[in-house]
Amino acid sequence: MAEYPSRLVRERTLFDGRKVVIRPIRSDDDLLERDFLVSGVSGESRYMRFHKWVGAPSDKLIHFLTDIDYDRHMAFLCVYGNGSDTEVAGEARYVVNPDGKSCEFGVVIGDAWRKSGVAGLLMEALIRVAQERGLSSMEGLVLRNNPPMLRFARALGFEVASVPQDPTTLRIVKAL
Repeated sequence: MAEYPSRLVRERTLFDGRKVVIRPIRSDDDLLERDFLVSGVSGESRYMRFHKWVGAPSDKLIHFLTDIDYDRHMAFLCVYGNGSDTEVAGEARYVVNPDGKSCEFGVVIGDAWRKSGVAGLLMEALIRVAQERGLSSMEGLVLRNNPPMLRFARALGFEVASVPQDPTTLRIVKAL
């Protein structure tokens, strides 16, 4: 099992003054992750993230999301509170593509945390780690009917292109 990269844990302050922690996910975050995806994120938000309807996430999905190697698969959580009051505000992750030079990313923010600055903090951490790892680009798929994500991606410097085989989806790519 990979060693937890504690050097990447950062306390940050949101626009409204709340203190949050941006940190790599841990395998023991399985219950937090499940609660976040069930209670913190609406069905529509899960659809926008996974591009399909996801009800209660399966044990297999939770394991995939929390049991990562911190090299080919990196994920950050934004957490608020302590102990049993800990709440996940959002998460961002990448998985390195088979070429070993680029990665596919995803981000999802809790519905109550939209427009708080969480997404920017998560993406800043994710992009920094991808650059440190030596990846050349980060890419993702975004549904055309998700204009907030497309605006956010453009603001981060992602280029947006059509996916010829799927008119409902756009590919976003950022050179690192």
